Amino acid sequence: MKKLFTLTKATLFFLLINLSASAQDGEAIFKSKCNSCHLVDKASTGPMLKGVLQKWTDAGEADQLVEWVQNSANLIASGKSKMANEIKGFSPMEMPAQDVKKEDVTAILTYIDNYVPKVEPTPPPSGDPSKVEITYVPNYKDNLNLFYWLLTSIVVLLIAIIVLSSSILTLAKSDYFKSKIAEREAEDKAAKNGMNTTIITIIAFFGIIMAGNQSFALTFYNPGEAALAGEDMPWLKVENIDLYFLLTINIILVIVLFYLRKMFRNLIALTKKPEELVAEQPQTLKKLYQVLSDVVPIEEEHTILMHHEYDGIRELDNNLPPWWVWMFVATIIFAVVYLFNYHVFKTSDLQIVAYEKEMKKAEREVKAYREKMSMNVDATTATLMTDPADISQGKALFEVNCVSCHEAKGQGKVGPNLTDEYWIHGNDIKDLFKTISEGVAAKGMPAHNSKFNPVQIQQVASFVLSLPYTAGNAPQGEKVEKKK
Repeated sequence: MKKLFTLTKATLFFLLINLSASAQDGEAIFKSKCNSCHLVDKASTGPMLKGVLQKWTDAGEADQLVEWVQNSANLIASGKSKMANEIKGFSPMEMPAQDVKKEDVTAILTYIDNYVPKVEPTPPPSGDPSKVEITYVPNYKDNLNLFYWLLTSIVVLLIAIIVLSSSILTLAKSDYFKSKIAEREAEDKAAKNGMNTTIITIIAFFGIIMAGNQSFALTFYNPGEAALAGEDMPWLKVENIDLYFLLTINIILVIVLFYLRKMFRNLIALTKKPEELVAEQPQTLKKLYQVLSDVVPIEEEHTILMHHEYDGIRELDNNLPPWWVWMFVATIIFAVVYLFNYHVFKTSDLQIVAYEKEMKKAEREVKAYREKMSMNVDATTATLMTDPADISQGKALFEVNCVSCHEAKGQGKVGPNLTDEYWIHGNDIKDLFKTISEGVAAKGMPAHNSKFNPVQIQQVASFVLSLPYTAGNAPQGEKVEKKK
């Protein structure tokens, strides 16, 4: 039994090694045979390949997938494959026959099924240091100290609210208060409504706290974990959002406290006569209130009393509050200024003009960056590169991305011969730059501006123009003297 277990482990071990090796071989074969027309995770000249084996398997044609890769034209002509007939119209360019064995196709499919997109490392920041984006990491020690202060203030405010609420309830239940309220039944009703409002406010407040406790969770470290998380990491990890939440609670508690304080003063005021209240009211506040509200004094309300009555209720003809009128006038002034600023004198830019200026500014910044990085090259500024290092780099890119359609010497296969005197889209370096960059969709030539940067496109174009004549595909296009 032990020997059987050991043999099983060895078998699995070698199976995993072979699978890994097969995937690695498949990657090399894929890059040399397929990468110029196919991408694993998205469509290009050919369809996306991720999941292709599963699709053919679901269609019951998994055994014909190898035949499709080796010679798609024969499989289409045979008419025995439904999947082949569906795919043949994907691109106007016919998939060329591939000199690969069944094992090679299996390795390619293994690589495709196990493909994981590579995450490009973030390049080090360059240029103006003041414009480099900085990732902010909270100072958890300072956050913890602020957490202590905010938590302490919450406790103090809650104690104050409880004491004040108890005082209000004690006052409301006292015989002295009841005797005074009995003399002013209308005021008593208002006081009771106020008390109900206060109770509802406090209940709603604690409901908010409970909801917040479910929404925001602090990170506690067990003994020894804080040291592993970082040298300066405290025992409690307090994020900025946690501090904002505690600050919000403090603000709500302060509002509740002031509301209760006002309620307590109003209850005290109910036990006093109007003349006593007038005598106690500070003159400064009285004048400020008068300016802001423009309310007629109680003793003069008969002058603005309107001559109608509803169920014993009579209406006063008070003026609108001056602050409201001032704000309304300010909005009118703002509208007039806005109209003249944006539409009459056109001193400031409307949104579309501002957007266009921002786009032009961004284009200038991109241009400056490309000039700085030596990539300010396009179809109008491309020049023939003759440096051996550039030609060598262009050759390397050509061999990886172009040989499946043009062959290694440029003599053509699916694509035209690149070494003769006949050219479809011109043989100037600028013409080749445009063709390589933008592609020719009608002919099945993919755009390579997503794969190559402008300098690399210029290197490939220069390499193509350096190729010596090699017999291959029949001439296509117009005869043009090859430029060197």
